Amino acid sequence: MFRDARSLVETILNDRTLLPDSEPARPLEVVHQDRKCQARTLFGTITLRRRYYHHTRAGTGRCPLDECLDLDSGHMPGLARLVCRAPAVSGSYEAAAGDLHAYLGLAIEGRGFVRLVADIVPELRAARDSRPAPVDKEPVAILYAASDGTGVPLRRRELAGIKGRQPDGTARTREVKLGCIFTQTTTDKDGEPLRDEASTTYVGTFDDCRAAGTQLRAEALRRGYATAQTTVYLGNGAAWIWENARLNFPGSIEILDFYQASEHAGDLAKALLGAGPEATALQSDWCHAMKADSSDPVLTAARSLLAARQNELSPEQVETAQREIAYLTTNAARTRYGEFRASGYFIGSGVVEAGCRTVVGRRLKASGMFWSQRGGDDLLTLRCLVLGPTFSDVWKARIPFLKAQRAKPPRWSPALN
Repeated sequence: MFRDARSLVETILNDRTLLPDSEPARPLEVVHQDRKCQARTLFGTITLRRRYYHHTRAGTGRCPLDECLDLDSGHMPGLARLVCRAPAVSGSYEAAAGDLHAYLGLAIEGRGFVRLVADIVPELRAARDSRPAPVDKEPVAILYAASDGTGVPLRRRELAGIKGRQPDGTARTREVKLGCIFTQTTTDKDGEPLRDEASTTYVGTFDDCRAAGTQLRAEALRRGYATAQTTVYLGNGAAWIWENARLNFPGSIEILDFYQASEHAGDLAKALLGAGPEATALQSDWCHAMKADSSDPVLTAARSLLAARQNELSPEQVETAQREIAYLTTNAARTRYGEFRASGYFIGSGVVEAGCRTVVGRRLKASGMFWSQRGGDDLLTLRCLVLGPTFSDVWKARIPFLKAQRAKPPRWSPALN
């Protein structure tokens, strides 16, 4: 059946009465007839014969039939989509090759995936960025933005000059900055927030924090940020996260992850009372107080306890207590959990933290993996799209984008010819 289907597809695609490719040559183009190429389809490899238009000055060429068929690196679009999805959801390129061979009988080497991903991801990234914000939908009730970071192992040459936590000061990983956007419309019967189904989209990059913030804002705009009734920004205590919130989501409600605040309250209790059941009980009391109100009662109690026990504590304990008090003081406005919960908001950044484990960790941090930055960035972009609800729309959006790119005349310099 595959052999017959392959023969039928090859016959149809080589029938110039059905698929003419005899458009007029553009200036400085020379036409070559019946240029052959091998094209991979869902049924196997076929041979295409089509006209090739060579620009003599620019040294570039084009095939109108390839553009008509949306042929990417010798892959028909149906197969190209599968070849992009498979490595994004499988554990490795080799596992993706095994999956496609098991399901479709297709023999594609891992390197074939790498090349196709490198060719298509820039197109998908451009198509994603060109998608407009929704104009015909109801304004989003509550739009959430969240950021976090996690280290990904890169090849040694990719880490040259980067400071890290190794004993010699070098790095074994580079931080991926992951952002997510999701929405909320309702709460449950107990007033707990409910995330809208299939509303979470991710963006990620190896670039610096400013680029990550710009990327997250662009995704938020595509998701309706400009007309959202309320915007909430969730994050842990990293300074770059709140700086991005200030620059890219001004006026948003900033909420420090409650579990992060709880850990700092625990460290503060241990610094003041030492590790033991007394500190554990105090941490529990403080966490309940924060959840019901804010960090203000915790700070009041901690400052009083520090003043009373100043002479009993070691210099290290005093330093730790002062540092934790400063942390909670800096984030005081972001810890009004009683007010946030009364408004029905999420107070935890679990969505983006789970994304660091599932979107990034499961695919980019497996044992023995060491990435180039470009390869990791491309696969991260692809995985964010495939695991979100917009992959099909972005895949379709790349076609008009490609047509516009291909319609541009080739660039060349008369001085070089």
